[in-house]
Amino acid sequence: MTDCLFCRIAAGTIPAKVIYQDEETLAFEDIHPQAPAHVLVIPRRHVVSVDECGEPDRTMLGTILLACAKVAKLKGLPQRGYRIVTNTGPDAGQSVFHVHFHVLGGRPMAWPPG
Repeated sequence: MTDCLFCRIAAGTIPAKVIYQDEETLAFEDIHPQAPAHVLVIPRRHVVSVDECGEPDRTMLGTILLACAKVAKLKGLPQRGYRIVTNTGPDAGQSVFHVHFHVLGGRPMAWPPG
């Protein structure tokens, strides 16, 4: 999708500070970080949200979660902990409609979130 911000980042037409990438995923620094470490992990393939995923997306979702864990390790987060978040829909705070997971860490997290 040429009008999707994250598709354009994945295609390399918009620059991003890439932390990790493989054939299926791309992880890059959030431009509005909410924690000392805040990385977005996206599938290279356009999918609007988790709500639109189905059984065929099982492998893609697992691959994204494994990429989130790799990103956390690259950022040195496992020792103290980190949070993986995805927002689905506008009321949940999804502002870019390309499924993405936030890896947040480097500070204590409050509960409940939001």
